[in-house]
Amino acid sequence: MSVVKEFTKGFWQELPPFRLVLGLCPTLAVTTAAENGVGMGLATTFVLVFSNVLVSILRKLIPSKVRIASYIVVIASFVVMAELLLQAYWYPMYKALGIFVPLIVVNCIILGRAEAFASKNPIIHSFADGLGIGLGFTLSLTVLGSIREILGNGTIFGTSVMWSTFEPLKFMVKAPGAFVCLGFLLGLMNIISRRRPAH
Repeated sequence: MSVVKEFTKGFWQELPPFRLVLGLCPTLAVTTAAENGVGMGLATTFVLVFSNVLVSILRKLIPSKVRIASYIVVIASFVVMAELLLQAYWYPMYKALGIFVPLIVVNCIILGRAEAFASKNPIIHSFADGLGIGLGFTLSLTVLGSIREILGNGTIFGTSVMWSTFEPLKFMVKAPGAFVCLGFLLGLMNIISRRRPAH
């Protein structure tokens, strides 16, 4: 498979929350606002890209019996870096994401890509896979966060976009609203997929 295909598959074919159905915990928890979706997505992309590359580099050196534990050590190292970078340069986002930044360590997307892809493929393909899946995840969280923020607060990225008499659906920025919005987006993606011609 070409590097371009490895990169682009993360935007539809293997879109994490909707196609792989992975990473649902942060998808549902932090997407009360579009900005939170961007922040969580970029932090996850950082960890995914660099852990994929390092696992690919070390793939022939890691004994199979300890591969999962080794992947977790690699992933945890990059999560600590992401956490420190957020604290240093984007502290309000770090506070908004809270416990979900350290929980990137156990995000199934990252461990799954390390085991299923990076451990079996060369560095450039692993980089493209991580970047594509990560940006697809960021896009998913941003879209979900935007819909919930618009309907729940009448704003997007903190800027008011609705008419003056708009009554926000506060339900949308609470946990049940996340499930409803995710369900509608999943249904929409399934409808679009069925109507697209098979390749």
